[in-house]
Amino acid sequence: MLRRIRGAPAAYTVAPHATPAAVTDALDSIIDFIRYAASRFNAAGLSFGHSHDNALDEATHLVLASLQLPPDLPPAYGQARLTADERLRVLALIEQRIMARVPTAYLVGEAWFAGLKFKSDARALVPRSPIAELIENGFAPWLDDRAVSRALDLCAGSGCIGIAMAVHNPDWRIDLVDISDDALALARENIAFQHVGDRVRAIRGDLFSALTGQRYDLIVSNPPYVTEAEYAAMPAEYAHEPKLGLTAGRDGLDLALRILRDAPRHLADDGLLIVEVGEAEQALSALLPQLPLVWLEFKVGPMGVFAVERAALVEHAAAIGAAADRAGADSR
Repeated sequence: MLRRIRGAPAAYTVAPHATPAAVTDALDSIIDFIRYAASRFNAAGLSFGHSHDNALDEATHLVLASLQLPPDLPPAYGQARLTADERLRVLALIEQRIMARVPTAYLVGEAWFAGLKFKSDARALVPRSPIAELIENGFAPWLDDRAVSRALDLCAGSGCIGIAMAVHNPDWRIDLVDISDDALALARENIAFQHVGDRVRAIRGDLFSALTGQRYDLIVSNPPYVTEAEYAAMPAEYAHEPKLGLTAGRDGLDLALRILRDAPRHLADDGLLIVEVGEAEQALSALLPQLPLVWLEFKVGPMGVFAVERAALVEHAAAIGAAADRAGADSR
């Protein structure tokens, strides 16, 4: 018998958990449930790649969000005891995370990115990108001497990158572009949730197709970059996300190459392009060895994100165009 999880997104139901009562009856406090969830997650061999990289952080997210509590809850509240209804709700979510491999962000309907809370569900990928670190650091040093008034979030998904840029930079105007109507609907909800509707708009388009005549000082993109082979081997958690937001052809570069080719028409003369390509970094570097891409370093090291000036894209336009055309031919 399936039942709705009270307080969880409508798409998810779960069977009552089968954990022995003697075990769960010993759980009283918030800390108890976080510890219990983390232990269960580790024992189940779950994959952690949706905002968290370990069981304890994911358990903390699941328990606190299901209790409508913030992620920076003061430690003193960790000993607070759960009500009977809260216990059932948290235990059901723990079982759903384990048995169905649903990402925690989808179960609780929220994810955090660049210090901000976003609505999250299966209409778009769970917000996660090292670009959050760039946003929080003001894109230093790249924008230290560069004035920005307009920016573009290309392949926006939930809108987390563009909306975060708007929140952290109150003088910027931002366009979000995605080809998915479902993703754009979620992005518009997040625009309203973060109260940036006066400066952020969501546009449906295939990359730059709906942006004729539009130019930006900064274009940021986290496009699909997973190869078909990589997708086939991904953990079960990723099957809950829209495949459209993940895969990009045989080498993962189908969209990145089109972005490189077409970006100069939409960048200001001194404009900057920043793109995440993840594990496709080596393939891109090998394909366009003369293009001066700067691979950015993050707190945890390189993460497959590059920056490139418009002038460099113009200089190497012929090579970029040829590579993009070949990729397009291969994908047909």
